[in-house]
Amino acid sequence: MGWLDGFLRQRGGAEAEMSFLDHLEELRWHIVRSLLAILIVGTVLFLNKAFIFDQVLLAPKNPEFWTYKVMCNVGNALHIGGLCITDISFTLTNIDLSAPFMIHLQIAFILGLILVFPYVFWEFWRFIKPALHEGEMQHASGAVIAASFLFYTGLLFGYFLIVPFTVNFLGSYQVSAQVANTINLSSYIDTITGLSFSCGLIFEFPLLIYFLAKVGLTTHEMLTQYRKFAAVAILFIAAIITPSPDMFSQTLVAVPLYCLFEIGVVISKRVALNRKKKEEIEEAEYQSNEIR
Repeated sequence: MGWLDGFLRQRGGAEAEMSFLDHLEELRWHIVRSLLAILIVGTVLFLNKAFIFDQVLLAPKNPEFWTYKVMCNVGNALHIGGLCITDISFTLTNIDLSAPFMIHLQIAFILGLILVFPYVFWEFWRFIKPALHEGEMQHASGAVIAASFLFYTGLLFGYFLIVPFTVNFLGSYQVSAQVANTINLSSYIDTITGLSFSCGLIFEFPLLIYFLAKVGLTTHEMLTQYRKFAAVAILFIAAIITPSPDMFSQTLVAVPLYCLFEIGVVISKRVALNRKKKEEIEEAEYQSNEIR
């Protein structure tokens, strides 16, 4: 618990001296306010069942979904066959009496968390901020905006690109013509929300690299050394996500993921250069004081 004691001492130094229980009480109120915001937004969403399910969650199983129409138009323009999806041959079913209500409740508050993510992140940022030094504060001042932008970008990437490919492939995959695909509602919903939310977290990679580089746990050289392995891993992930044999679909997924890695490389290099410049300035000031 040494790291926790040190963290709390740093917070106490920035404010009036606070006990361990005082810090926990303050953290509790940050959590309470976050949960209250999720509850309010989740309740509003719960009352809009038709929109949540028909317009958002069930939309990717509809051939008229935006992504399918764009892919078809691109395929026609480039004369690439197989990109037009006219039928997604599976039906959804429910075999649990209480499942529809529980899924409705679960989804309302998951979407509530997604919509208030910036506020939740800001609440926890307010708790952590007093423990940062002045220099760290300057570098991390845009953390809430950056984290929110990356999260929503990843969420949209997952929903409009990863989810349609996954739904189309897994929903249409058959081991035999004698076996019809009847997908359980909870399995479908878990796949949609899991993939979308995971992509939102994956897109936080550049921000994670920034903080790891700031504390010296990763370097530009380290990331550059593993660039080839990262490229192979990303292509492998893209091949799994988009099992279609055409390279166009795989490239469409792989390029944004690889761009995230390269952004991380650039960020770590910038952090290293700034650290070096700061050290040179401090060294010059030290030598100047020695001469005097």
